[in-house]
Amino acid sequence: MTPSQDVDTVNVPNLDSEGYGNSDNDPLDELPGEIEMSLFDHLEELRLRIFYSLIAVAVGIIGCFFAVKPIVQLLEVPAQGVKFLQLAPGEYFFVSLKVAAYTGLILSSPFILYQIIQFVVPGLTRRERRLLGPVVLGSSVLFGAGLIFAYLLLIPAALNFFISYGADVVEQLWSIDKYFEFVLLLLFSTGLAFQIPIIQLLLGNLNIVSSERMISGWRYVIMGAVVLGAVLTPSTDPLTQSLLAGAVLGLYFGGVGLVKLTGK
Repeated sequence: MTPSQDVDTVNVPNLDSEGYGNSDNDPLDELPGEIEMSLFDHLEELRLRIFYSLIAVAVGIIGCFFAVKPIVQLLEVPAQGVKFLQLAPGEYFFVSLKVAAYTGLILSSPFILYQIIQFVVPGLTRRERRLLGPVVLGSSVLFGAGLIFAYLLLIPAALNFFISYGADVVEQLWSIDKYFEFVLLLLFSTGLAFQIPIIQLLLGNLNIVSSERMISGWRYVIMGAVVLGAVLTPSTDPLTQSLLAGAVLGLYFGGVGLVKLTGK
C-alpha cells in the first residue's frame, strides 16, 4: 500500500451553502446579534422609552423653572437696555414657564436621544451603527453652534433693525411675552437649521443621494435657503433673513464636502 492510500480523506464543508462564501453578502449590511421580538414587545419597549424621556423632560423643565431668572436675564442681553413691560396679569409667569420649557427640553435632549438610539439600534446593520457616533456628536455640536450663532448674530441684528427703524418715532417699550416668543423661536429654529450637514451625511452614507447630485442642484439650494431664511426668522428684516440664508448655504456646501470626504 502506498502512503497516499493511508491518508484519510478530509471533507471540506461547502461554505457557500451557508452564504459565507458569497461575495454579495457584505458583513456591514448584516444585523449583529439579531433578537426576535414580537410586536407587543416592541410596543412595550417604545412605551418605556417614551416614559423615561417624559420624566427627563419634566425634571429638566422643573429644574430650569427654579433657575429661570438668570436665564431670562441672559436672553434679555441682546435687547440692549430696552425696557420690558408686563401687559397682563401673570404675563411674566407664563414667560417663565415658556423659557423653562424650551431650556428644559434642550438640556434633556441628550437623554432623549439616548433613548431613541437604544430603541432603534437593534434594527440597524453594522454599517448604520458606525454612523451613530459621528451623527450624535455632530448633531449636538451643530445644534449648540446654531444657538450661539442666533444669540450672537441673528438676534442682535434683528433687534438693531427694529430699534433703529423707529427710534425717532416711538419709545422702545416691549411686551416681555412677545420678545421671548421672538427670541425662543429664532434660537430653536436656527438650531434645527444647523442640522443640514447631518442629514446630508446620512443620505450620502446610506447611498440615497451622492455628493455629485447634491452639488448639481445648487440653484435650487440657493432658492431654498432664501425661502428657509424667510420662513424661519420671525422678523421681516432682510439682514436677519440674509444672515440665516447665508449660514444655511455655508452649512449645505460644507455638508457636500463632508459627504465627498467619505467617498460618497
